Amino acid sequence: MSHTTGLNERAHAANNSGHKKEDERTRDSVHDSQERVKSEVRDDLIRNSQPILANKSQMLGMPQFGLRDNLIKCELLKNEDAYTYIKTYSFFLGTYNVNGQNPKESLSPWLASTATPPDFYLVGFQELDLSKEAFLFNDTPKEPEWMLAVYKGLHPGAKYALVKLVRLVGIMLLFYVKAEHAAHISEMEVETVGTGVMGRMGNKGAVAVRFQFHNSDICVVNSHLAAHTEEFERRNQDFKDICRRIQFRQDDPTLPPLTIMKHNVVLWLGDLNYRISDLEVDHVKDLIAKKDFEALYNHDQLKQQMDEEVVFVGFTEGEIDFQPTYKYDTGSDQWDTSEKCRVPAWCDRILWRGKNIKQLHYQSHMTLKTSDHKPVSSLLEIGIKVVNEESYKRKFEEIVRHIDRMENDCIPSVTLSQREFLFQDVKFMQHQAKTVTVYNDGQVPCQFEFIPKLEEPTYCKPWLTANPAKGFLAQGANVDIDLEVFVNRSTAPELNSGQQQLEDILVLHLDRGKDYFISVTGNYLPSCFGSSLSTLCLLREPIQDMPLETVRELSMKSNSQESNPETEKPQEIPKEIWMMVDHLFRYARKQEELFQQPGLRSEFEEIRDCLDTGSLDTLPGSNHSVAEALLLFLDALPEPVIPFSFYPQCLDCSSDSSQCRQIISVLPQCHKNVFNYLTAFLQELLKHSAHNRLDVSILAPIFAGLLLRSPTKQDLTEKRKVKEFFQHFLVQTTSDRDIDDKLQE
Repeated sequence: MSHTTGLNERAHAANNSGHKKEDERTRDSVHDSQERVKSEVRDDLIRNSQPILANKSQMLGMPQFGLRDNLIKCELLKNEDAYTYIKTYSFFLGTYNVNGQNPKESLSPWLASTATPPDFYLVGFQELDLSKEAFLFNDTPKEPEWMLAVYKGLHPGAKYALVKLVRLVGIMLLFYVKAEHAAHISEMEVETVGTGVMGRMGNKGAVAVRFQFHNSDICVVNSHLAAHTEEFERRNQDFKDICRRIQFRQDDPTLPPLTIMKHNVVLWLGDLNYRISDLEVDHVKDLIAKKDFEALYNHDQLKQQMDEEVVFVGFTEGEIDFQPTYKYDTGSDQWDTSEKCRVPAWCDRILWRGKNIKQLHYQSHMTLKTSDHKPVSSLLEIGIKVVNEESYKRKFEEIVRHIDRMENDCIPSVTLSQREFLFQDVKFMQHQAKTVTVYNDGQVPCQFEFIPKLEEPTYCKPWLTANPAKGFLAQGANVDIDLEVFVNRSTAPELNSGQQQLEDILVLHLDRGKDYFISVTGNYLPSCFGSSLSTLCLLREPIQDMPLETVRELSMKSNSQESNPETEKPQEIPKEIWMMVDHLFRYARKQEELFQQPGLRSEFEEIRDCLDTGSLDTLPGSNHSVAEALLLFLDALPEPVIPFSFYPQCLDCSSDSSQCRQIISVLPQCHKNVFNYLTAFLQELLKHSAHNRLDVSILAPIFAGLLLRSPTKQDLTEKRKVKEFFQHFLVQTTSDRDIDDKLQE
């Protein structure tokens, strides 16, 4: 349900109208809370850096709701038009890629560019900080600097309260509101998603905030998608990943998380990085000089992808009648004069989705010269659903009378479209889903929930998810539940070794009703990803060419150190690592942004299949995809290259190079071989830093956290020690020469 907090408050108060003392206490509590919020807003210097208390359910301490309350909420939502009316509010949306710069000029020409002060400000930044510290530790001194610049740049005609700040590395979203509107904001949640290398790193990705204003749900997303002209497919993938992975929890735990598209209004801004395709740079500049933006816009990748309904389906973007906002020489209005001479593009965009939305302006702000991008703004007039209290009261009483007439003692009942599900050929990190439709064929509404079996902590195995796992079904309604199978780094090891199979029974429980059983089975195709180094060194053939029983036996032997060196002499390193490193050694030594720019997921799947089946002699995919596959391989190892048992020692001696090397010398043989092989390869890459632009400060943190993983969550001090430990091995010494020679054989 979308608009739950406002309805919860009213439904709870009216549903207990017989308890006068309790009612008086509730009214006093509501009154006190509202007065407290008003005084906070008056007294907090209005433009301070602390978010205001903006979650009504926290302020009121609302209890959990049972079946009756859920039914009331459901009916109120269905009849919302009977007690709400539309009132318009102005929303200023701004996006600015600041290219790691400090604020050097007033932001008023951008933020205070409207004739009248807007009701809402939603201001997004990208590339706030490009330093390695920000990337690795998500910490930056530039956050308060840009916050202050925004605070000073807001429209002087109104007082604003900071409602929320959310940041992921260099992607930041600031949410201000006119002070008088603050008390009507509730159900606020924030989420962040990294879509950089390995699909997790926060140099690219999105931050989002969702909230309810009066009776309308609003979600705002600030994203920074993949760069480079030819990478539009990667941008499309980033968009889909953000939509899939951002999930906001709801105050009512019986309800499933809310995704971006489940909101009445979605506002999306950011450096989307879509470029101008198929035109030479001089032709583009000529069209800009003629202000023929219509002809230029026909070559815009975002327009093309939206026309093909690949991304941003259902979204609207206003007419673009301003020149491209990227790329300029910093400090000027001059197009890029660097050696790369990038083609101008509308990278910075603002789109919206929903009803009752009108755009009043959409423009760039050329006077700002801090960055190689220009900031963009859009002023939207949005119709918000506001409650008429008298109409609400009448409708509420009507619903309660109707429910009182219902036979509440009837037993809930549902039918399932299917009870048995078979997932065929499940692969590592390849999502599969099947749908079961649950139909309420009973006489009353019901609540459903998947419950754990006896003595099991969760309702399903970790490789399986039911979405939604709980919910409410009105009489005659149905819900589609997606049964999703996804094998990741934590679940792959036991499936690879045969200790676990894809088998589970889900128990769907009806409140006051019976249980329904759903069988989920499947066959998993073992992968080198998630297999141990010692097992892989014993495998002479690709893992999927080996009988499952043989893989299981070898896995057990490698774990117990029982292998017979005479009959089962292991390989020095897994052939899969050799194939990936050899590919990069041959083709990617001079590749820019290696291990920093993500590959394509489709190419990763081809690489994984090639390694697991031995179907090709050379690896498919781009250099970036092979590099990311290597990182994912190391990340998925059940026991890292430096085994967990050595972790405390490594931290203790992280500042002493000779002690660090001593630890490596006593690692299990295959682990030591892999460590030396990888460090020799990285040293080789550093020899070509003039071409690939890699240095120790880039490679050390990326590989340190994979080769020397913590068995528990790391704190900041540990991360720094891990990085320090590994840095000693990126400077080549005489003892490394033999390994280096072997790499080149």
